[in-house]
Amino acid sequence: MEPITVQATVNAPIEIVWQMWTLPEHITQWNFASPDWHCPAATNDPRTGGKFSATMAAKDGSFSFEFAGVYDKVIDHKLITYSLGDGRKVIITFASDDDDQTTVTETFDPETQNPIEMQRDGWQAIMDNFKKYVEEN
Repeated sequence: MEPITVQATVNAPIEIVWQMWTLPEHITQWNFASPDWHCPAATNDPRTGGKFSATMAAKDGSFSFEFAGVYDKVIDHKLITYSLGDGRKVIITFASDDDDQTTVTETFDPETQNPIEMQRDGWQAIMDNFKKYVEEN
């Protein structure tokens, strides 16, 4: 299956975008696809070989799962690549312009259990939450 790409242009300097993408206290504030979900816990070691984990949970307690992986490559303020436990790969790029805007582009290998459109929509919703969180904070 072809990789899926989602993207957002955030009205903030790249240093702030990077911080809010990588620090656990920020990750828990934006890393969910809809208002009935949340991210109650996150750990992150954003360096090549480092690990990360985020708990994704329905607010009503009906379901939760760990989204976790290992960083294959991290270049501060530019690139993050990682592998998920099932071997899927994710590539995230950060690009800044002179107007204090940062474009975050995330390309990921889809899984086989859910429709492509559902996966794209879910990852884009998380990206949209990230943009909103950064711009409001």
